[in-house]
Amino acid sequence: MCAVRDLGELDGPVLVFGGPCGNLEATEAVLAEARRLGIPPGRTICTGDVVAYCADPRATVDAVRGAGIPVVMGNVEESLATGSDDCGCGYVEGSTCDILSLQWFGYARAAIDDEARAWMAALPRGLRFELGGRRLLAVHGAPSAIGRNIYGSDPDHELAREIDASGCDGVIGGHSGLPFTRIVDGRLWHNAGVVGLPANDGTPRGWYSLLSRENGGIAVELRPLDYDHARAAAKMRARGLPEAYAEALETGLWPDMDVLPPAERALKGVEISPSQVFWCA
Repeated sequence: MCAVRDLGELDGPVLVFGGPCGNLEATEAVLAEARRLGIPPGRTICTGDVVAYCADPRATVDAVRGAGIPVVMGNVEESLATGSDDCGCGYVEGSTCDILSLQWFGYARAAIDDEARAWMAALPRGLRFELGGRRLLAVHGAPSAIGRNIYGSDPDHELAREIDASGCDGVIGGHSGLPFTRIVDGRLWHNAGVVGLPANDGTPRGWYSLLSRENGGIAVELRPLDYDHARAAAKMRARGLPEAYAEALETGLWPDMDVLPPAERALKGVEISPSQVFWCA
């Protein structure tokens, strides 16, 4: 297992997305968006959880592998590669999502073959790269733990400690499913959100981001992703996957918020807007 893979200095905009989550329609949409924007595979980064929740685990793995993009190991990839009995998502024991995970994780485990598991086992836990003179580390949860949730409401000292652990000027994380950007003591923490599930904001959209050199700094732009969510939900129902997650693809609302801090719970159903933060280098 590779701890960190170094991508070197990247010479143009970087597209970041997380959580394909076995949602083939969303995955194909974000890969098509990268092609439309002229961003090559080497500058298209996935922060993990290629498989989870949705109807097409094997086809989604094939799509991501076929795209030739750098991918960080997510907790679901770790669990599938090591033969774990659960997804390692960190759900509150006995919560709705904890109970539902038994069903979708079992479905995903049965769909993934040995070749795909070997690919997952070989994924790095971090992707390090340089952009505009700044060093960045892309991870799944946090530098300290693959399954740690970091949220936009977390205190500065928590983010600063994780950025310290990265050994870089900024961290790109995933896992929590909620997009946000924070600048802490001149350093960056960014979560591009996920494409395979909505962001609990009452819309079916996924999210991705673009990081671009601009005026001596780096512009971090959060962008929505529209895709055929109705088809993705219908496939989940046809394959007997949890109705609560099929419904979430349509309503944009999560079936359970036990993992969320109070500030993020209060934002349920509040539509997220595209945004841009300028990180002065």
